[in-house]
Amino acid sequence: MPFKSLNLSEQVLRGVQAAGYTDPTPIQLRAIPVVLGGGDLIASAQTGTGKTAAFALPVLTRLAAHGKTRVLVLEPTRELAAQVETSFRNFARFTDIRTVAVFGGVGYGAQRSELKRGVDIIVATPGRLVDYLKTGEISLRDINILILDEVDRMLDMGFLPTVKDIIARCPRERQTLFFSATVPPEIAAVASFALRNPAKIEIGVARSVNESVNHALYPVAYEQKFELLEALLAKTDFSSVIVFSRTKHGADKIARRLKAANHAVAVLHANRSQNQRIEALEGFKSGKYEVMVATDIAARGIDVAGVSHVINYDVPEKPEDYVHRIGRTGRAQAVGDAFTLVSPENAGDIRDIQRFIGAKIPELRLEGFVYAPIIARPEQPAQQRGFRGGGYGSGGPRQGNGQGRGQSGGGGSRQGQGGGGGARQGGQGGGGGQQRSNEGGWNRFGASGSGGGTGGGGVRRDR
Repeated sequence: MPFKSLNLSEQVLRGVQAAGYTDPTPIQLRAIPVVLGGGDLIASAQTGTGKTAAFALPVLTRLAAHGKTRVLVLEPTRELAAQVETSFRNFARFTDIRTVAVFGGVGYGAQRSELKRGVDIIVATPGRLVDYLKTGEISLRDINILILDEVDRMLDMGFLPTVKDIIARCPRERQTLFFSATVPPEIAAVASFALRNPAKIEIGVARSVNESVNHALYPVAYEQKFELLEALLAKTDFSSVIVFSRTKHGADKIARRLKAANHAVAVLHANRSQNQRIEALEGFKSGKYEVMVATDIAARGIDVAGVSHVINYDVPEKPEDYVHRIGRTGRAQAVGDAFTLVSPENAGDIRDIQRFIGAKIPELRLEGFVYAPIIARPEQPAQQRGFRGGGYGSGGPRQGNGQGRGQSGGGGSRQGQGGGGGARQGGQGGGGGQQRSNEGGWNRFGASGSGGGTGGGGVRRDR
């Protein structure tokens, strides 16, 4: 079915054509009629399936330019806010509808100038929006369409109280749309008072990996991870690659080493200034940089067409982040590849990921690469680490996680033995999963364990 069959306005259809869109995706086919009809909606679909157009196109069709803010779109990160606002602007290029992106990390001057000129659509992050609400520079009294995008990510980042306050400031008579990659139970806490009899749309299995992505594990000794990364880049025919690190410090270190190896590299994480983040993203999109090294801020925070490969230098902290990371490639039914470098310390993480996606991830070895024996790293002293209960069989630390305040469990790094996991902020440590290693490499991921401990919910870090 072409876009012209969806009752979109002529001006919006011209914007769709100018943006290079041809046929609507499944989420667009199902969501656009609901939004055009004025009903509330909870829609979930995997990353890269066209969720932005699914709400932007019908919203623009329903609007006429008035210079009053009637549409508010909330986004969890500044990158998403900038990109979604750009999509609205591109689709609205043949209309008089005005949009503005409101987010932190930059000065207020340019945003204030746009707001004073009058805008129809505001795309905002919660924190910066609240700043303008406090000064009275933004009013939500004329809002008739409220959109919460990437709701699961927004709640995961701790925005629930702020989001509830923003919703309470909007008129009760409005249309409310929730779009998300997943729909965890926490969303019900917001949906119960924010939406009225919403339609529910779910495209695909929220826990599954896009079928267009070929993904695999590359077992390797921890000390050889960067060496294997270089070898993969040398032997892979790629157009652009995102390399994911768990920590900001780790991302900087990987980027420095890749630059020293003559790769054109961009870096994206929370410690970068907004100008640096914009330059990195634009340079990666334009092809100036062939590799982007990023933390999980980029797993849902960027939208770049044509990313051919994703490499998880570090296994993600949470299983759902694995799906979002590798969803950066294979977008819009294109084919992509995702590699994950794994060491013995990651046995528990891999087991959790495979359970989450309901499938075993193939294990591969790079031909011609000289592998060192894979041996679990010795356990560090308790005061040097902070990691969550239910840790790894080796007793090794999760890189950069936790606050190191809990009591550490006993850890064994000997072959075939599982160590107790350390607690996070005073939680009880659980038994770690068993693991085996030999000179031929990692023998098996996901071996049985005795259950995880209960952590105290340590402080999250802005990645």
